[in-house]
Amino acid sequence: MDLAWTDVTAAVMDRVSGPLRFRLILQPAMAAFFAVRAGLADVRDGKSPYFSMLVRDASDRRELADEAWKDIGRVFVLAVVMDGIYQYMVAGWIHPGEAVLAATVLAVVPYLVLRGPVARIVRRTSRKDIPS
Repeated sequence: MDLAWTDVTAAVMDRVSGPLRFRLILQPAMAAFFAVRAGLADVRDGKSPYFSMLVRDASDRRELADEAWKDIGRVFVLAVVMDGIYQYMVAGWIHPGEAVLAATVLAVVPYLVLRGPVARIVRRTSRKDIPS
């Protein structure tokens, strides 16, 4: 297990300097775009911040996960495909687990990290002072 984790870590770190490294900027940027768009929609619709709803409200988790997948699904699939192409170009074979791990780090994590804070920032900066 320890050797496998070391191999995966080394393989992921090698992606920074190899071919197709532009995806390391492109995919998080796309995920950030969708997170900002969804965060703004959350504010407009009066919803609570996404991650807190996902963690706290068990009844709506499936709906929230479906909503996020609609936003980030294409970016995730593109990230898996591009990582598979990278692996084939560099090593001559494809490790699907590594491709999914890379896609998760490049697409899903930025989306989850940014959506809630975007909504919070917009809420705080757009509040109008109500006269007493």
